Amino acid sequence: MKATWNGVTIAESDDTVLVEGNHYFPMSSLNRDHVTFSNHKTTCPWKGTASYYSLLVNGELHTDAAWYYADPKPEAEEIRDRVAFWKDVKVTAS
Repeated sequence: MKATWNGVTIAESDDTVLVEGNHYFPMSSLNRDHVTFSNHKTTCPWKGTASYYSLLVNGELHTDAAWYYADPKPEAEEIRDRVAFWKDVKVTAS
């Protein structure tokens, strides 16, 4: 699977986990050249607290476009050390 935004590959891996329609990529597959910090957090009743990254590509900022669960609840352990992407980030078969 490949995640792209603004013409740039943000993550690519053959090892994704599909949860609620979202592909969670290994954190190691993330192209850190285009990832920037975000203070945003949300809470999911069964996965736990999600932290976010924003994307910066060609001078354009996509705020809170990626999320991850640093310490997921036991029911969501399969997404530990993984990252998923929000609207406008295209996830396709590579």
